Amino acid sequence: MLRAVEGSLDRPSAARVYDYFIGGNHNYAIDRAFGDKVRARLPLIPDSAVACRQFLGRAVRYASKAGIRQYVDIGSGLPTAGNVHEVADEARPEQDTTVVYIDNEPIALAHSQLLLADTADPDRHRAIAGDLLEPIDLWERVAETGVIDFEEPVALVINAVLHFIKDEQRPHPALDFYRDQLAPGSYLIMCQLTDENPADDEERRALDDLKAYYETTTNPGQYRSREEFLKFYGDFELVEPGLVYAPEWHPDENALFADAPSKSRILAAVARKP
Repeated sequence: MLRAVEGSLDRPSAARVYDYFIGGNHNYAIDRAFGDKVRARLPLIPDSAVACRQFLGRAVRYASKAGIRQYVDIGSGLPTAGNVHEVADEARPEQDTTVVYIDNEPIALAHSQLLLADTADPDRHRAIAGDLLEPIDLWERVAETGVIDFEEPVALVINAVLHFIKDEQRPHPALDFYRDQLAPGSYLIMCQLTDENPADDEERRALDDLKAYYETTTNPGQYRSREEFLKFYGDFELVEPGLVYAPEWHPDENALFADAPSKSRILAAVARKP
């Protein structure tokens, strides 16, 4: 469901808290106070947010070098360094990639539209409103932009989004729909917060507290295990190294948690449609 601005300012927003954690400036006092509360309880969570963003950059770079020239980024959030169109254009000097950013939070959408107006190519890059859980409407809106050719491979990005959607909201039928719409050779890029295999009882309690904290935001959600997360990929073929902690997916010299990937608590994978 698309949100109104008024309803997105009275509680912390996951998108704005994420922006705060990764060093952005599109957030408010209520988001920063919440972020500080989370940081006090789980000091590594802000770095986990950065690890999500780093994974996104590496995955987009991989897909671009594999020949993907179209991206649909659902739940794109607030613009910050390393946006999909920037990474894709850097990876493909031809600058022939098209990107559609989609969010259901009005503030995130407004900032994305302003960013694209200032720094992007309006013929190739768009930001629109849409809700992952309303897939038919969302896909029609993507089609209306005219910048995505659904007959050709697309990289569908759903990064740092699914842990803010509970199973009771029926994300699985939505993902089934999106996978069906993609042409062969398309990629699916996703990550998910997990509470699987905590290091000790204290981390288990801290992760439980984190979940309880987010119940007070505009975006409560749930953790998922590897097995649960893997179901979102359907019959797509996982790209090596498969489903791993985000810092383990094609790491580079900047990857956080390189010495202890599980501390990131972020599962990630890229899969290709046969």
